[in-house]
Amino acid sequence: MKTSLRTTVLGALVTALALLGAAPAARGAEPIHIALSAPLTGNFAEYGQNFQKAIDLAVEWINAAGGVKGRPLVIVVGDSKADPKDAAALAQKFTSDSRIVAEIGDFSSTACLAAQPIYDRAGMVQLSPTASHPNFAPGSVWSFGIVGTQAGEGPFMARYAVQKLGKKRIAVLHINNDWGIVSKDLFVKAAKEMGAEVIAVEAYFETDKDFTGVLTKLRGAKPDLLYIPSFYNEAALMLKQRDKLGWTDVAVMAPGSLYSPKLLELGGASVNGLYTSSAFFPKDPRPEVQKFVKGFEAKYKSAPNLFAAVAYDSLNLLAEVIGRVGTDRKAIRDELAKVRDYPGVTGKITFTERRDVLKDYRHLVVRNVEFVLFDQ
Repeated sequence: MKTSLRTTVLGALVTALALLGAAPAARGAEPIHIALSAPLTGNFAEYGQNFQKAIDLAVEWINAAGGVKGRPLVIVVGDSKADPKDAAALAQKFTSDSRIVAEIGDFSSTACLAAQPIYDRAGMVQLSPTASHPNFAPGSVWSFGIVGTQAGEGPFMARYAVQKLGKKRIAVLHINNDWGIVSKDLFVKAAKEMGAEVIAVEAYFETDKDFTGVLTKLRGAKPDLLYIPSFYNEAALMLKQRDKLGWTDVAVMAPGSLYSPKLLELGGASVNGLYTSSAFFPKDPRPEVQKFVKGFEAKYKSAPNLFAAVAYDSLNLLAEVIGRVGTDRKAIRDELAKVRDYPGVTGKITFTERRDVLKDYRHLVVRNVEFVLFDQ
């Protein structure tokens, strides 16, 4: 009941703000409704809140310019908490609402995969900004992902570790969910093929808070790099506890899931030296990137991260497609599948036959509690 009420209130508020911000030509026209399923509360709230902020900014700009073919965009928001059950319940709600033409979300691959059969049966686009499990987009002709997959990022991170940093003895500590397992598998496979020895692999659950025991065990294997497919909250805890153990002679690396200001806020100096990656960097000089960064900073008084950027690209991409073919759900799906070289703030977007994308990643490292390009 509380989740349903929160969803309704948020949706009504976003609708009102979108219509108030629309240009006169768009304000009097019938709105185009797009759904957003994201974790606005819970362990992954920072990710979902960045989704919503970036999408609200994009909608504000689109509506101020006259909307899509003269019609204002309205976002219907649902709080999934990145929980598979809640994501599936939202999918049922969204697909049964005839006003909604497509959905953006969810955050985690696990939540996306749980909701996927519902969008598939109903015939509604499910466009995830961040699902990177290689099986997500191919799982339904209605599913699309724009962040890239671990099939691309895993080998990229392995090259970073083995070829760029010269690490040969690697331990892995990964979250025990769909995304964490496949992230571990693809990184490990690539690292071994490049000549590294993966000497220890351990898993943890989302609810775990004390990593002292497993870190002590991994330390005993004497790796020169620890790879941690995880999210900012547990990674910050891990790195603080690693410092307390005095285990400072090991390099730490993680996928782009850790590219978040929240990691810096929670982890402080303990996250210095962390190696990661991103398809988005706020100092990219391209005009579309700087427009987004400056607009986001002006509206929210903070810099956008990767998760805001992929959500912004998702909304703008859908608006572009709807502008071409209208609001028929199948027409949107068919046109989305044809997208080639769309100039997103996270790079050019071209959907493969699997309806995912190939991304160019940047090498990042944390120095002085700040993400910087590794090569600088």
